[in-house]
Amino acid sequence: LLDMSSKPQNPDPEFFSDKMWDFTYAIQQSAHEHCSKLCEHVANYTEDWKDWIACDEPHKKPLPLNYDEDNELHFFHVLLLLKAMCPEKLILAIGAHVYRSLGEQFIIFPSTTMSDLWNSSSKSTPIVFVLSTGADPTSMLLRYATDMNMADSMGKISLGQGQGPKAEKMVAEGCKNGTWVLLQNCHLYRTWMPTLEKMCDGLEESNAVHKDFRLWLTSMPAVYFPVPVLQNGVKLTIEPPKGLRANVIRSFIPMTDHELCDSSKEKEWRKIQFGLKFFHAIIQERRKFGPLGWNIRYEFNDSDLEASTTITRNMLELDGKIPWDTLLFVIGHINYGGRVTDDKDRICLLAVLEQYVTPKILDPSYAFSSSGTYRCPPNCDVATVEGFREFVATFPLSELPEVFGMHENANITFTTQESEKVLGVVLSIQPRESGSGSGKSPEETVIELLIKQQETLPGLLSNENAHPDSFKIIEETNLMSSLGTCLTQEYGRFNELLKRLLKTIKDLQKAIKGTIVMTGELDDMYNSELNNQVPEMWTKGVGYPSLKPLASWFDDMVLRIEFFRDWIDKGMPISYWISAFYFPQGFNTSVLQGHSRANMIAVDALSFEFNIEDTDDPQEMEEPPEQGIYVHGLFMDGAAWDFQDMVITDQEVGIMYVKFPVINFVPWQNKKHNPDKWPAPLYKTSVRAGTLSTTGHSTNYVLSLEVDTRQTPTYWILKGAALLTMLND
Repeated sequence: LLDMSSKPQNPDPEFFSDKMWDFTYAIQQSAHEHCSKLCEHVANYTEDWKDWIACDEPHKKPLPLNYDEDNELHFFHVLLLLKAMCPEKLILAIGAHVYRSLGEQFIIFPSTTMSDLWNSSSKSTPIVFVLSTGADPTSMLLRYATDMNMADSMGKISLGQGQGPKAEKMVAEGCKNGTWVLLQNCHLYRTWMPTLEKMCDGLEESNAVHKDFRLWLTSMPAVYFPVPVLQNGVKLTIEPPKGLRANVIRSFIPMTDHELCDSSKEKEWRKIQFGLKFFHAIIQERRKFGPLGWNIRYEFNDSDLEASTTITRNMLELDGKIPWDTLLFVIGHINYGGRVTDDKDRICLLAVLEQYVTPKILDPSYAFSSSGTYRCPPNCDVATVEGFREFVATFPLSELPEVFGMHENANITFTTQESEKVLGVVLSIQPRESGSGSGKSPEETVIELLIKQQETLPGLLSNENAHPDSFKIIEETNLMSSLGTCLTQEYGRFNELLKRLLKTIKDLQKAIKGTIVMTGELDDMYNSELNNQVPEMWTKGVGYPSLKPLASWFDDMVLRIEFFRDWIDKGMPISYWISAFYFPQGFNTSVLQGHSRANMIAVDALSFEFNIEDTDDPQEMEEPPEQGIYVHGLFMDGAAWDFQDMVITDQEVGIMYVKFPVINFVPWQNKKHNPDKWPAPLYKTSVRAGTLSTTGHSTNYVLSLEVDTRQTPTYWILKGAALLTMLND
């Protein structure tokens, strides 16, 4: 626990967020010997620190005014400063730290060849290829088998139901004759895995196995794959190519010049082929941006591209013009779209596809990116396959977000996610015996946390002294108002959460002291408290979706409860904090239902019209709107808001999220979609992906708000822009 009462004033709140300044103060306190006056130094030389933070590789630059030399900082202190001030640049610095501490061999992946595997194996040692999506070692193995004159006699079988006896016979013949055997996709034949284990054990014990025999296995990671086979075997995993350039080049590897020309509309066929391969690479590389790229991470593979290519060639052979609309439907909705389960992802997929399956691609001046870097080869009409590969090799090694239609902030999101992933793994393997920097034992730290949480835990919500308007009974129907019903359901959920929190906080304190048994659930809660993570006991069954760390989650939970307490005690608020709700979809339905009852309109015929106000501060709303309700508390991800023209606009570099203005939700009968506006999807958390609940609503998606835009809606779809009810910190 860190006492923040003595924290110095933030020298530049517009640049240093509260989180950044809190981290900086925490470094000063925890590394007091070297950083005792860190905050003071940052305050006195703010511009120098801003310049250091803004440079591309700050870990290679000295700290402002040689602060690192003067205070004898270790490079690990620099990592802490990067985590505090520019976490998106931490991943590169971690690599540099490993290199400095352990050496180059720990940051460069060794390139293993098939001959290396052969030399490491023996007749009794299986060679296991651990498969990953987008990478198949079979062709590499077959080429090596040809080089070793083993291809003709090599036995190959893809495992599955009923293939076990054939595989056993093939292995027996291989042992006798000294041939190679390849058993593919072991993960698809779970019930046969014990037989595989016995077979491999028999190879070690038998003296009758031919010295040239080799057993090759391929399998996706699976918990039921025999552990002894893994322990005794030679293991290799092949990562799919990373980067747009590598993906496009890989798509051209199995292609021949004949296939490139195999169409009666050869000129069009060549360009469309290139466009399809580029599209295939784009949708795969969008995954690295997380929810900005796709709400759900889809495993698109080569079979999708092959099917689309075959269908496109067949379509081109038909008489008449190229059926672009048909190609868009078949490729977007069936070949690739068949994998897409999220509606918003399907819209994004089609928006991406429309850039490559379009008549514009036949225009020599058409480019795939605004910079003009990415386009079809200028000699597309006559180039060979090798010429295509050579052209793609001229693309930048690291692609910029603009080729995906994204803002450059998308790269910051990507590198920040990579950094958080590494830190999460480090935290998960941290030994519990280590003490904290303050010298306290882990048990003392957790006890102190629990006591503070118990002291700040709000009391249960109650309607005993409620304001008359909070649970108003409608005279005409003798029913409680719809919003009153919604409030009842919400405060009931929060009371269940508060009861769970109080019980588990008390139980864990007793378990640490030894007065009750430390169950597995309490032990998990102990580890979560120690790692600043929300315990699963608090989220499972009674919690609401949130990605915040424990300290922020607890403060946020208190604020949510106080919002509902004010609603109960003081009556209906002027503006509603939609982020506070467990079930904001239910709140929206309550607003529509209230309008339905008051105006005798079928609730199914109602939806919302959205009027955006010229402020993001709900305190400026002096009275409720004439129609509908005011809603506040939303954030923009992947976009910003122009208060001057009252339209959605691009982000500023480095500013990842901004507050969205207060919105007037107005119930509207038989509302029609305005094609000139962009329907901005609203999600509860930045993960965006959700599941369909029993109510028929998504556990994450809330609704779409139509907002004014200067650009086409496709522009924002490609950027992955969205609205969120809460942030992650």
